[in-house]
Order: sequence, then C-alpha cells, then structure tokens
Amino acid sequence: MFATRTYALNAQLRLTPIHQLRSLPARAPTGYVAQGEDPQFEVGSAQGELPPPGWYVLDLRFELEEGRILAPCLYPDFGAGVSEALRIGLAEPGDDGRSRSVVLIGSRLHRLRFDPSEHLAQFAVREFRLRRVSRMRAVWELLCGIQRARREVLCEEAVGAGLRFLRAALRGRIGEGGKTLLQHYRRALRQGAHSYQHWLARYDRAAAAESAAAKSPAAERAPSEPALPEPVASASVPTISIVLPVRDPPLPWLRRCLDSVLAQTWPHWQLCIADDASRSGAVRRLLREYAARDARIALCLRDNHGHICEASNSAIELAQGSHLAFLDHDDELAPQALAEVARAIAEHPRARLFYSDEDKIDESGRRFEPNFKPAWNPDLLRAQNYICHFVAIDAALVRELGGLRPGYEGAQDHDLLLRCAERLDDAQIVHIPQVLYHWRVLPESTALSGGAKPYALEAGRRAIEEHYGRTGVRARVEVTEHGYYRSVRGLSERPLASLIVPTRDRVGLLRTCVESVLQRTAYRPLELLVVDNGSSEPETLRYLDELRQREHVRVLTWPHPFNFSAIVNFAAAQARGEVLCLLNNDTEVIASDWLDELVSHAVREDVGAVGGMLYYPNDTIQHAGVILGIGGVAGHAHGHLRRASNGYLGRAGVVQNLSAVTGACLALRRALFAEIGGMDETLAVAFNDVDLCLRLHARGYRNVWTPHAELYHHESASRGPEDTSEKRSRFFDEVAIMRRRWGDFLLNDPAYNPNLSLDSLNFDLAFPPRTRASRVVSALPQFS
Repeated sequence: MFATRTYALNAQLRLTPIHQLRSLPARAPTGYVAQGEDPQFEVGSAQGELPPPGWYVLDLRFELEEGRILAPCLYPDFGAGVSEALRIGLAEPGDDGRSRSVVLIGSRLHRLRFDPSEHLAQFAVREFRLRRVSRMRAVWELLCGIQRARREVLCEEAVGAGLRFLRAALRGRIGEGGKTLLQHYRRALRQGAHSYQHWLARYDRAAAAESAAAKSPAAERAPSEPALPEPVASASVPTISIVLPVRDPPLPWLRRCLDSVLAQTWPHWQLCIADDASRSGAVRRLLREYAARDARIALCLRDNHGHICEASNSAIELAQGSHLAFLDHDDELAPQALAEVARAIAEHPRARLFYSDEDKIDESGRRFEPNFKPAWNPDLLRAQNYICHFVAIDAALVRELGGLRPGYEGAQDHDLLLRCAERLDDAQIVHIPQVLYHWRVLPESTALSGGAKPYALEAGRRAIEEHYGRTGVRARVEVTEHGYYRSVRGLSERPLASLIVPTRDRVGLLRTCVESVLQRTAYRPLELLVVDNGSSEPETLRYLDELRQREHVRVLTWPHPFNFSAIVNFAAAQARGEVLCLLNNDTEVIASDWLDELVSHAVREDVGAVGGMLYYPNDTIQHAGVILGIGGVAGHAHGHLRRASNGYLGRAGVVQNLSAVTGACLALRRALFAEIGGMDETLAVAFNDVDLCLRLHARGYRNVWTPHAELYHHESASRGPEDTSEKRSRFFDEVAIMRRRWGDFLLNDPAYNPNLSLDSLNFDLAFPPRTRASRVVSALPQFS
C-alpha cells in the first residue's frame, strides 16, 4: 500500500537553469545566484522522460548562503503551456533547508518547470527527489503536511480534513475526498507560518524604498502617492519627538531600538530618552554614548524609579517637536516610520492623532504576526487597545491632557488614547496602513501574551470605565476570556422593541424561532410581528392562527411576491416600538440577554444598525459582521470558525464598529429607519441590509457588531438556494445596483485593512495590498 518509485536528481531527473539564474560551477554541488525574483529551472531527464500522472512526494534540500527561499513552486505544462492556474505550491524549507511536499500530476507532462524562490538568493539545490506514492500514502503525507504548515502537534484542521476524507471514502468517493484534502493542504501551505515572509519580501521592502525615494523632490512618484513635505526646516515641516522611557533593557535590544531611530529616512526628529533609574551602569553609558553621537538625542537620567508613566512624562518634558511618538526600549521602528507619519500630517492638516499597523519581532530578528488594523474604530478601542503601536499625537493635545497618568501602568497608552479620543472628531484620527513598528517578543512582554502582565488588564479595565464616566455613559466593564474587554451598558429606560419576522411555510423553523424568542428572551417590553408571505401548508396556517392568540405577538399578512425589503417596510410602518429588530424566521435565540445587548447599542445617539453573532447549528460562525468587497460586494467575517474562537487578533469576540451587519438579526431605532426611507425595495433579496447600513453610515451614524447577542441561523432555509436562472439573474442585477451606488467604497472598507484579502472571510493577507495611503473614517455621499 505504501510502495514508492523514485525519480532522483542525479539519476533520471535534472535541473537546468533557464531564467534569472547564474551558475557558480566552482561549487559542489553547483551553486546559483538568483538575478531577479522569477528564477526558473527546467526539470528534465537524460532519457527525455517525465514522471507520469500520479501522486508524488517531492523532497528538496537547499543550501542557502544569502537571501531567502520563498514560495518555491512547480509549473506543469500539460500541452497548452504554463499558467498561474496550474501552479503547484511547495512547502518552504525549514531552518535545515529541507522541504517536503505532496504533488499531484493530473495529466501527461510535456514540460515541468521548477521556480525555487520569489526572492533574491544565492543557493545550491542539494536534493530534488521525486517519489511516486500510493493514494493512501499521499493521504497520510497530506495530513502530515497540514500539521507541519500549521506548526501544531495535533492540528485541528488536519484532524477535520482527515475525518472529511474518511467520510468520503466510506461513501465510495475516495477520489473526491482526496482532491478535497489536497485543497486543504494547498491552503495550509499558502497560509502557513511563512506566508507573512512572502508578503514582506514582495511588498514591505518596496514600501520602504518608495518612502525613501519620496523624500527627494526629484524622485518619480505615482500620481496616487503624495510627495512627502520637503526636508527643509520650516514651520510647516513637522518635527516628531520620540518619547523613549528606558529601564534596564538588554543592551542588544536597546542598541537595535536606538539604531532604528538613527536609520530614519525623515530627518526632522528628536529622540527624548528618560532613563528611569536603571540599575545597570552599562545602560546609562550606552545612552550617553548615543546622545553624544547625535544632537537630536536629548537625555534625562532620573534619580528615582517612577515606572513607565513618570519616565515617559520626563521624556515629554524634553520634547520640542510638534508631535509626540511613543517607542518602547526594546522595540524597533521601520526606516520609513517617521517619513510616513510626516506624509500623513501633510495630507491631513486638521488631524491630531496618527497610528500605523505593526508586527512582532523575535530575538533572531524574524518578523511575524502582523496586526493590520481598521481605520478609526471607537467601539473596538473600548474593547481592546487595537491602536497600540506606532502612534504619534499632537504634542499640545498630550500636554493639555497632562501626559500619561501614573496608576495606569501597563495600560498607560490605552488610557491616553481614550482621553485623546474624547477631544477629537473622526477626521482628526488617521490610520496609516503600513507596518511601521516592530514589537519585540520577550518572555516577560505583553507582545508574547496579554496574560503575562495581569495588572495591565485591570488597569485597562479601569481606564475604560473612567472613560465612560467622563463621557456620561452608564456601563460596567468586564475582562473577557481572551483578555479583552466587554462593556455592559445600562439602560435608563427600556423602550418597546418590535421584532419583525418575515415567514413563509416551513413551520418547524418558524416555531423554533418564535418559541425561542418568547421563552428565552429576558428583555421586556417587546412585540413580535410575524409577517406571513403567502404560507399555504396547513400546519403553518394552524400555527399562525395559534400565534394570533398569543401575548406579545401580532401576525401580519403580505400577499405579494417575496421582497424582503418591501416586507420589512410594511411591518415597520405598523410597528409600535421605538426600536426595530429584523429577525429571520430561521434563527434561534441562544442567550437570554441577546436583545438587551442589541437595544443597549441601538439607543445610542451615534449608532445606526446593530448586529449580533450568528452560528450555524454545528456551532461554527455564520456571521460575525460584514466586510465590504469580499465576493465583489460584501461577505461575512470569520466564517466557519468554531464558536468562542478568538478570530483575527481578537475581533471575533469583541464589540466593534463595522460598515455593515446582516439583516438576519439587525436592530436600529425606528426613527432612523424612517429618516433614511426604510429599505430599498429594488434590492428584493440580496444586499438590502448592506445598503441600509451604508445609508446610515452616509448620514454619520456608526454601525455596531456585537458577539454578545448570540443566535443560531439556518441560513436562508425557507427561501432556498440561488438555483434558478431567474434567481441568479436577480442576484446579478442587485450586485450591479450596489456597485453603481457605492462604487470604490466597497473596496475600501474602513473597518477592514487594505493589506487584507478580499478573497477570504478570515483576514488573510492581500497579494498585493490595495493601497498604502493614510485614511480617516469619513461620511459617504448620501444616496437619495
């Protein structure tokens, strides 16, 4: 069953360089220098034969001298030439240079090309061994490959993929199961631990080079990339003072930190260092050495240990720049960090707070776990300090607020950001979607684990509660299971909530929905408006008659062709409640406080639509908010993750602002619904909820998604799939309406990041990024 046949490099297969490769024949084995980012080998044999169709395991071993081996792959030619659609991705080599990949050759080969890397490199190929394996051996290798890519001892994805293959095999569909398993394997390779390394190699280096070139007035720039302010001292050119508190860091990391400031491409900076009574004389000697090297470095040597807040305030006292930026003593800045902040300051002259994306860096200098952030997102900031690093703030604003507050150590930056936000409007907070900060991972740092400093969580919780107190909001703040924050908002009044449930037949679904609402919902007062859209099944009609006799329930009749928007508008006109809640008839309430949670946000004056967390019956996520642009118009975030999953950097488990939420569970004030003219009836089935949310956004309201209103959702079960030409035609018409109406905004969701993919529900990296331009959350043109 596990028989193999080997095609070896030195026997039947050989590699011949054909593009962007220079041979180093004096080496043994022959070395190569990649002279571009598309080096290529022809794979051949002395006999002129190539491997026949079948399953193979390819073992590679590289000897790397310079550069990186990134994204190795094969390009098979089955007679019609090579193409990206046929590309076979290979596993990247580990630290020992070895790589092991499963390869399926589906047809007779005419040619086979091997591309060793997408990065400049000097290397040798010590092994290129292709072994034909049985189908069952291939299954085993695929499962092992998924585990290796995920770097987990017992990978949940590998276990799940194995079970799916087993079920397919037991049904006699072993070929189908094998191809599905291969898809999981290829996805795991794409999303494996080195995928960010691919991204960095392709785009980060180019971004740094472009930023450096943009300093020069003679440099060529794309029309979409504004020039940096000229590096000539004047009142219009910002000097950025970097606040650096220091307390006994390891000397190598302190040097790396200081050197990253000296390497900045923007020359107008000041480094304000406050040593907080370090016990190490070597630290103070090093700081004096650097201060003597560059007049832009100002140094304060504190006699007393006052912790990070007092030390930072001492550094702020030294600052002379127009803006204050914050740096930790073992972290690093990207070379273009200050240049990009200066560019954003020039682009947004009213703005007073700027922040960028960031990643982590380990002791070897390897960068990983990028944090690609949304544009200004106040509800997310109340749930986690998503802004964190790199942040630059108008110096006058920081001084007005009294700097950092002692007593909030560990969350001092979160506290400062909340206090700043209270003084600013949306257009004064700018997001720069570039990785400008590298957060050092050390065993004791919060970069490694939020739980490493539990006092920081408590300080953050107090900071948020005090923020609510200053802004007149009644709320209790709790720490969540994943180390973030949940704000439980109090209701001074409990308005009547009108729940609108369109339905047609499928009485089992309707009964589950209605009974779960009436029996499990703690919130009162409520009314349940069941809107019958032409039910004909006797059992359904009997149940509707029963509902007419129930307290809190009204049954309305809509005897027209299905149009979700029209049905909702009809019901809303008859609703008595101050808050409307749209609810699909195939939902089921889980937690009793779901409506309390929705209403507590819907009554906020700045909020438009509010959506909840919906699960499939198997306890995986169906809806955790809507991301614009996915699938062309919009898609649901975090699809199919398990219940209680953290999601992308915690975002599957915290309240946040999103551009849209699903109409399957959506609450808003009835007055707002009337203000925007209700739902658009030209969008009968698809995207009417997204359009509603965007029209609210266009009027300056924030839409909110909360994971704390939980329901099950049997998605669109009563309406059925899009399986007829009429339904497909209607769907494409609605797509066209959305694209005409909302245009490029669908591709630039402020609640998402342009470095993240529009081809994925799970925050995968975008290849390439859509833009690096700084951005603010601004109102859309209003649709009438």
